[in-house]
Amino acid sequence: MTRAKGLQMYSTARAADEQGNLVEQHAPLVKRIAYHMLGRLPASVQVEDLIQAGMIGLLEAAKKFDASKGASFDTFVGIRIRGAMLDELRKGDWTPRSVHRNARMVTDAVRTIEARTGQDAKDLEVAAELNLNLDEYYSILNDTQGSRLFSFDDLLDEGDQFNTHSTQHEPGRDVEQVHFKQALADAIEGLPERERLVLSLYYDEELNLKEIGEVLGVSESRVSQIHSQCAARLRARLAHWRE
Repeated sequence: MTRAKGLQMYSTARAADEQGNLVEQHAPLVKRIAYHMLGRLPASVQVEDLIQAGMIGLLEAAKKFDASKGASFDTFVGIRIRGAMLDELRKGDWTPRSVHRNARMVTDAVRTIEARTGQDAKDLEVAAELNLNLDEYYSILNDTQGSRLFSFDDLLDEGDQFNTHSTQHEPGRDVEQVHFKQALADAIEGLPERERLVLSLYYDEELNLKEIGEVLGVSESRVSQIHSQCAARLRARLAHWRE
């Protein structure tokens, strides 16, 4: 065996050990994300399926991780795990078409109002734009929350999305992702204060809807509505990424 071949085998074995360590260390994160996500899914979704998909995402992240580039594994592994779970859910889309249609209607109404007024679209304004009373509008938001998922890298999933989870490399895609993430950060920064707080508590602090309601002093249902309206507002403000 030549020295070069021996070094190659050693490097390969070492890389495999490092990948194994990363997977072992972050396996609990997969379960935590799966149960957190399960709280806003129908009863037909099994947590075991989410965990299995998440482990695949974790394995892929560990294989592709290159410590020499200076990035921390922790900075992107959560996104890859969530992305793998979302991809698994999309394979068997159980969301009724009416819910997709209503979600687009709310997004379009928010976009129209904010373009017309230059201000944050309020609940009553969106309901009026849709020719609905407030209770009917809140019912749509509740249905949307129960059937639509979004992560910060999955906000434009309306059938013709800017898919930031794609594994296919296209020229200029890395630049597009950087610009999209900056646009997303700017859009989040411009949200109404309560919507920003709900996002922070849900995605950063990983509180569930009931716990967020206790923090804000509102019902779990109201938190659900705020979350759904926030998603619609972000999609409206980032709509040019689909055009």
